[in-house]
Amino acid sequence: QAQLVESGGGSVQAGGSLRLSCAFSTDRINYMGWFRRAPGKERDVVAAIDIGSGRTVYSDSVKGRLTISKDSTKKIVYLQMNSLKSEDTAMYYCAAGRYVADPFQQNEYDYWGQGTQVTVSS
Repeated sequence: QAQLVESGGGSVQAGGSLRLSCAFSTDRINYMGWFRRAPGKERDVVAAIDIGSGRTVYSDSVKGRLTISKDSTKKIVYLQMNSLKSEDTAMYYCAAGRYVADPFQQNEYDYWGQGTQVTVSS
C-alpha cells in the first residue's frame, strides 16, 4: 500500500506562484498525477508524469503555467504553479497508479493523497 503526502498549498494572489509537493512511498508505480476539485465541480486532471520516462501530460487549462516534475531519488513529485488565476482555486490531490495506460483517466490511479488546498484571490 503506497502512501502519498501532499504539501505546499496555501493562499496567493492572482499572478503569483506556488509549488506543491507529493512524497510517495513505493516504487511500484508507473504514473503519478495531480488532480483538482474546484468548488461545485467534479475532480479533474491537472497534469501527470510517467515515473520511468519522465513524459508529461497537461490539461489544456494549465498548459504553459503549471509544470509537473519528479525527483526519483527523493521520491517526490512537484507541481510548480505560476501565473495563478482565481479559477485555479481548488483542492489539489496527488495520485499514483501501478498500471496507468491513460494518465487522464482518474479510475486508473490506485492511490490518492488527502489533498492540499490552493486559494487564489483576485
